[in-house]
Amino acid sequence: MARKTDMKSDDPEQSKRFIDAAKAAGADETEEGADKAFKKVVPKVRPAKR
Repeated sequence: MARKTDMKSDDPEQSKRFIDAAKAAGADETEEGADKAFKKVVPKVRPAKR
């Protein structure tokens, strides 16, 4: 049986600080930006040596 967790509401002030910091850091909200960031984090798959 799944356990219900109590979700706390977001602190609006903290959310605004986070969004402002992300904008200051040059965060990108586009799909291309997400793909670029993903490719930096995930290692490239190399073909197996035979």
